[in-house]
Amino acid sequence: METKTARLTVLVDPEKKKAFETLCASQDLTPSQVVRQLIRDYLAQNGVDYPTRAVTTDDRN
Repeated sequence: METKTARLTVLVDPEKKKAFETLCASQDLTPSQVVRQLIRDYLAQNGVDYPTRAVTTDDRN
């Protein structure tokens, strides 16, 4: 799990945004969770490796 975050601004039309937010809510997910998963999947599909930092027990305290 990533511990640092960076903002990504995406412009979409209001109807798609509302439909996306409604679908996410119906699946008990936040839009950010879904977008992060989409990015991970896209990177994996294209064979792109990126550094990740493992969460340790000390990080949770």
